[in-house]
Amino acid sequence: MPEYKGVLTTEDRLWAGSFDHISIKVVGTDGESKRKTLPHFLSYPDSDFEIEVDRSIGKLVLIELQKSSGILLPQDSWYPAKVELKSPEGKTFYFPIHRWITDDEVHQFREATACLVVDDTDPLAIHSRTEELKLRKEQYWYVIYSHNGFIMAQFTCLFSIFIASLRNEVGSFTLTFMQFVSSVNAFTPCLLFVEYVQQNWMKDSLFGYQFLNGVNPMVIRRCSVLPENFPVTDQMVFLDGGKSLAEEMQNGNIFLCDYKLLDGLKANEVNGKQQYLMAPLVLLHKTPKKDQLMPIAIQLKQEPSKDNPIFFPTDSEYDWLLAKMFVRSADFQVHQLNSHLLRTHLLAEVFSVSILRNLPMVHPLYKLLVPNTRYTLQINFLARELLISDGGFFNKFTASGGEPMQKILQKANSSITYTSLCVRDDIKERGLESVPHYYYRDDAFQIWDIINRFVQGVLGYYYKDDSDVQRDTELQTWVLEIFEHGFLSRPESGMPQRLNTVAELVKFITMVIFTCSAQHGAVNNGQFDYGSWMPNTPATLQRPPPTTKGTSDLSSLLETLPDVNATVHGMVPFGHYPEEYFSEIVPRQQMHLFKGELGLLNSKIEARNLGLKIPYTFLDPALMENSVAI
Repeated sequence: MPEYKGVLTTEDRLWAGSFDHISIKVVGTDGESKRKTLPHFLSYPDSDFEIEVDRSIGKLVLIELQKSSGILLPQDSWYPAKVELKSPEGKTFYFPIHRWITDDEVHQFREATACLVVDDTDPLAIHSRTEELKLRKEQYWYVIYSHNGFIMAQFTCLFSIFIASLRNEVGSFTLTFMQFVSSVNAFTPCLLFVEYVQQNWMKDSLFGYQFLNGVNPMVIRRCSVLPENFPVTDQMVFLDGGKSLAEEMQNGNIFLCDYKLLDGLKANEVNGKQQYLMAPLVLLHKTPKKDQLMPIAIQLKQEPSKDNPIFFPTDSEYDWLLAKMFVRSADFQVHQLNSHLLRTHLLAEVFSVSILRNLPMVHPLYKLLVPNTRYTLQINFLARELLISDGGFFNKFTASGGEPMQKILQKANSSITYTSLCVRDDIKERGLESVPHYYYRDDAFQIWDIINRFVQGVLGYYYKDDSDVQRDTELQTWVLEIFEHGFLSRPESGMPQRLNTVAELVKFITMVIFTCSAQHGAVNNGQFDYGSWMPNTPATLQRPPPTTKGTSDLSSLLETLPDVNATVHGMVPFGHYPEEYFSEIVPRQQMHLFKGELGLLNSKIEARNLGLKIPYTFLDPALMENSVAI
């Protein structure tokens, strides 16, 4: 009798094995096998087996796996990785799984060859595809997330699979977290960097440098016309009369950071005391000799008035230092809630949930993108429980906690654009193409291009022309759902509602991967470096800024800093694919090339950093995660 020889692999992770009985059935285009109970394999990552059939069942379409417990044993959890089957004709078929199975239901898994919906012609395959998405939409959906007044309707989902296997997922996530911590701890120069920040945080040079290469390089833009609400004159900033603002702006040497996102917000209370949150405007000048960005004017509130003076480096030491501290505190709020939480964590969640609801495992985009959404739902679940909940960090210890957090996120989401998510378009729109020493831009451009070539190489194999994109209904539904739930159906966001060409698809997928990996690395990986010395990045300030110059001293500065208890709370490497989803040669070759290009970029960044006083490592591929997982 014809015989299929198989290997079932259990994932190499904590609690992945099972005491339950496992059975398998193989289904092909010309028939199916009988269900076979496999040998017990709790202690073995690989389990060999054979399945006999009366006759050839043709090209294999799917397998069915079922797990059942014994009479006296409770239901167990199991994490299979994949099944390989070799047909009597000698052809090998792969079935990726990579998920928890926690019940005794029959679970179907498609053969690994990626397939667009328009190319799936076998009735059994079409039925399997339809049923998979039907089940996913029952397991994942969007709801209004409301926690003591905090509402974020566009980003929250309920995920029953995660809740059902919380013990297992948290266990596996803990391993990933510990691996990440180990990699960070191995990077000993970060401790030297913290000491450098502690010694230099008061200097204007480090203050200006952080707008380019700190944890929030997203606010600064070139200034060609001064805002009407920022009445800075030549006499205020160029005391020697050798320059003028108009000339320096025309020469591209003036830059603006505007925190209007925080305007009109009443700050949180911390330890029962009212805190203070400003919405500053900062003017910076590129110095001609060292090409440094130096602050030349700070206005702490949006509307100019007598009690809202413009501060300058020529003011008293503590007036100027306090002004910079209020800017750094404002930057903390905008960085954490907009640049970090909204534009990486929550966007990645939208991408992830829409993938799960609209792209079956056999779709090439699912196979391509699922590694970049790994653990995102889990880390966001923990964030909602520990960080932005009623008793979480933000509500208890930051100036933007509570009601301000809700308003900041609502305002930020209403202004987010597709352009701002595509790093080359964003840098151009902010006028920062030629500003020197902008390592975030330099590294981000290279990573974007590497990702873009990788995506083009993989998707070009499946989408031969624009009509393939237009006819892919699963793709179009995925994109539309992102537009509706991530961008509240705002046409002014520029977010595509559908994709019509291969070029549009490649750019969109590049943006998704970049957001989930590189952009998150840029705004996440330097938090300890720049934020562990609290005065450089205060989460809150507990006295208002000075309204009259010359009244600040060391005592008033220390009284402005937050209480101690408000300051002490303050990976799978990018390009690696431990879970195998693709079986075809072309995408596997592209993954190999992708990893190689990232390795070369890692070497270039390490070589450049040897000559820098402040190394920029946040976009080093070797130190980046594949996904928003921490």
